[in-house]
Amino acid sequence: MFALSAVLSAACVQDPEMDLSSASVDKAPESKIINTSEHAVGGKLVIYVDENTADTWAKADVATRSGISELDAIAEEIGAKSIKQVFNMTMNAEEKMARGMHRWFEIEFDEQVNIENAAKKCAALTQVQRVQFNTELQRPQFAAYPVQEPAMTRAEAEPFNDPMLPLQWHYNNKGNKQIYPASVAGEDINLYSAWKHTTGNSEIVVAVVDEGVKYDHVDLADNMWTNKAELNGTPGVDDDGNGWVDDIYGVNAVKGTGTISWDKGAWNGLEYEGDSGHGTHVAGTIAAVNNNNVGVCGVAGGSGNGDGVRIMSIQIFDGNSSSSLANNARGIEYAADMGATILQNSWGYPKNSQQQMTDSIYAEYYTVEREAILYFISKSNCAAMDGNVAIFAAGNDGEPSADYPGAYNEFLSVTAYAPDGLPTTYTSYDKGCNVSAPGGDWSIVNNKVSYDGCVLSTVPAETINPLTGELYGSDYGLMQGTSMACPHASGVAALVLSYALENGIKITNKQLYEILTSSVRSMDPMPDSKTAWYVSNNKPISYTMSLKNYKKKMGTGKLDALLSIMNVRGATCIPVTVGQEFELNLNSIMGDGALQLSYWKDIDIDPVVAERLGLSIDYFAGKYYIVCQKPGVGVVTFKYIAGGSAVGGGSTTGGKLIEKEVVVISREANNDGGWL
Repeated sequence: MFALSAVLSAACVQDPEMDLSSASVDKAPESKIINTSEHAVGGKLVIYVDENTADTWAKADVATRSGISELDAIAEEIGAKSIKQVFNMTMNAEEKMARGMHRWFEIEFDEQVNIENAAKKCAALTQVQRVQFNTELQRPQFAAYPVQEPAMTRAEAEPFNDPMLPLQWHYNNKGNKQIYPASVAGEDINLYSAWKHTTGNSEIVVAVVDEGVKYDHVDLADNMWTNKAELNGTPGVDDDGNGWVDDIYGVNAVKGTGTISWDKGAWNGLEYEGDSGHGTHVAGTIAAVNNNNVGVCGVAGGSGNGDGVRIMSIQIFDGNSSSSLANNARGIEYAADMGATILQNSWGYPKNSQQQMTDSIYAEYYTVEREAILYFISKSNCAAMDGNVAIFAAGNDGEPSADYPGAYNEFLSVTAYAPDGLPTTYTSYDKGCNVSAPGGDWSIVNNKVSYDGCVLSTVPAETINPLTGELYGSDYGLMQGTSMACPHASGVAALVLSYALENGIKITNKQLYEILTSSVRSMDPMPDSKTAWYVSNNKPISYTMSLKNYKKKMGTGKLDALLSIMNVRGATCIPVTVGQEFELNLNSIMGDGALQLSYWKDIDIDPVVAERLGLSIDYFAGKYYIVCQKPGVGVVTFKYIAGGSAVGGGSTTGGKLIEKEVVVISREANNDGGWL
């Protein structure tokens, strides 16, 4: 199973803002209609009006009457029930008006009215510059495979006491063949090493745009973002005056309320269409509470001292109801206004059957949603970064292109790999795909289907399992998909910002994108094929999956948490080829001043790093000789003396002991030594 329809993109090139006023009054009415009615919500249209009309409608005493005769006549003709601004002008109104966001309105009318005729009538008005059908998000079918929490004791090698952490191969892959027959040690996000530098920071807020997050989950509750005014306020009252009532943990964009839900079942005949726990699973990968002796860990879930990153829930699926363009825009706008820094998106729009999507077409067809995301990116809600970032899943249709909106060049799109370090059977790849992360894949172990190679995270025990029609009955489960890869990237982004915040470092959102896409391990070279599986008549059948099309097309490489943090630290990285001796002369990385130093033969190597890389280092005549027997990434600290041949202190007058941190990057091939 997998995850949502997904998403793409993210180079860091910025397109010029679209001039919405270019849809002038002289344009033909048909040209003002910017998308198709395919997958559109009935009885609703989104329109962009001129400045005077926006001002008049905003001040109108009656929602469907503006006092402008032409507008009122059309409103009456189509049976308009309400006309309201898409964006919330009770917060940051001046900033939004400068962007023209106040000119977007949603018209609601009788669903029996032909929506295309209504669009044409609106487009014929000179005051209306754009008309947009209110496209509905596509709810895909997916499920979690519930896992009961084992009675485990903490293993010495584990950094935290969460009993299910050893099962989260995507954080620290030990090559366990019982989890995945082709599992390869080190094919993970290198999280354990990164946790030595930071485990998260409660000032970082990640908005999970998805199904509602179970905010009282035993492994999530302490890391949920809360709106203190509403939490401590009066139920049913907009205590903070932000236009939303009781928005304690985020908002339900589908219903337009502050009430988050995650366990609404819905059936269409024999087909299940309700909640699946997807949003809670995604949230757990980012910020399940670490070191609480319960369940699983989150990438940026903290150290158990209340220091994990915070999750804000932006609900865009509610039972069998999905958010629309306008509602989705409102939810994203809320995240921007209420302090989120990272927008986590494991969803996408249904592909348009009439036209191949491109950046320009996305910008044209989904203007109101794009405006909301660009507004989010324009905010600076974290002291460690100028701007915000939006991260998307690349898609699960196995096509050579990421889905939109993720493929758009101002967002980041994440593809998926399996425990063997190779592309999953479902992942999108190539165009618009920026970086890879663990998404998981099921396999056959001892002649039985095993889901242990999927991603383990939190789920709501009281939510229906679409596969069985029964409740999950567990707070933890396995899912696979680029939807699962995406929160790994959001979690690492949160770690990077946590480290920057804790060390007084300031970066830009463009630099964060660059860090995530350059701090990687290569997926190439990869073999021409691998063994994969499908099920027919309830029997697993193996087949040979060709990998030729995936080569050099899985983004820049595999996301690496440690390298990302090192990139912020400014640590030096050196490439080593597995099995070959690498000669390191510190002059090459420390400049001519290194000639005046005395090298200390004592090298600080973490035993875990040494074992992970099969690392050995020898010193001779001022040079170090490094050999790695396994691929991977690790930090080594070289020591030298500045000012003499002995370290000063006590009864000795000598030099100062200085430490130089170097990141060793061991790969099967290093043909691009300057890649970082």
